[in-house]
Amino acid sequence: MATAAQAGRVAKRAANSEWVDRAARLGFCARGTIYLVVGVIAFQIAQRGTAGAGQASASKDGALREIAERPFGRLLLLVLAAGLAGYALWRGAEALWGKRDEDDERKRTAKRLLSGGKAVLYLVFLGSTLRFLSKGPAAGGRPGDQQEETLTARILELPAGQLLVGGVGAAFIAGAAHVVYRGVTQEFADRLDTSEMGRVVGRVVDLVGTVGLAARGLVFGVIGFLLVKAAIDFDPEAANGIDGTLKLIARQPYGRVLLVVTAVGLIAYGLYSFAEARYREL
Repeated sequence: MATAAQAGRVAKRAANSEWVDRAARLGFCARGTIYLVVGVIAFQIAQRGTAGAGQASASKDGALREIAERPFGRLLLLVLAAGLAGYALWRGAEALWGKRDEDDERKRTAKRLLSGGKAVLYLVFLGSTLRFLSKGPAAGGRPGDQQEETLTARILELPAGQLLVGGVGAAFIAGAAHVVYRGVTQEFADRLDTSEMGRVVGRVVDLVGTVGLAARGLVFGVIGFLLVKAAIDFDPEAANGIDGTLKLIARQPYGRVLLVVTAVGLIAYGLYSFAEARYREL
């Protein structure tokens, strides 16, 4: 028991080390890169229309494929993989031991659960990145939205599957509303070390944070709505990932204008992620 306790203390000290901080900051850079590429692909969809967007997919896998096909693509994917692993490590440490600055036990527990979910999500992203590294740009498999439909269909077939899908959709909507709220109220600035920012940098970070979080919340809110609709209608094809959601926006009246605005927002969120890499208080 003493040995296990000592190992736990060593692991906790390691989780609070400077190296984990650096890994987390590299993770923010990786997240920013992915959102920048997704935003650029969304621009392409807006310019060409849903029928002419080629093979570009405004999703995580689409972004990875775009990166893999560029010069030095494998090197960039290696850096991305390191960043995603670092981010997952940081979130995993928070899930195990809680946030360093949180004293309220209930909030601490809720944030630990949220950090654990983010750690798992980024491990999945890491797996996709490693798959592209091992197999090249052709490793994407089925388009992201087909994967969403297949997974949703499998869940709907389970006992209480409609409740599960609807619950996930409702969670997406609630999370999206919170993200939009953080952006509009600029609550995100509370997590940044603004003392090192000049006036101009501070205003730029406020702008890209507000626009970026609002756009991210919009996209995930629509995904949540489509999941709830899929549960109510018992229709897996109603579920969409980011790519399908952006193309759905493009098909609406004034959809291309809306999609351009959304693309700008996603690019802004990518830039904000780089600002977090520099100024985030960990």
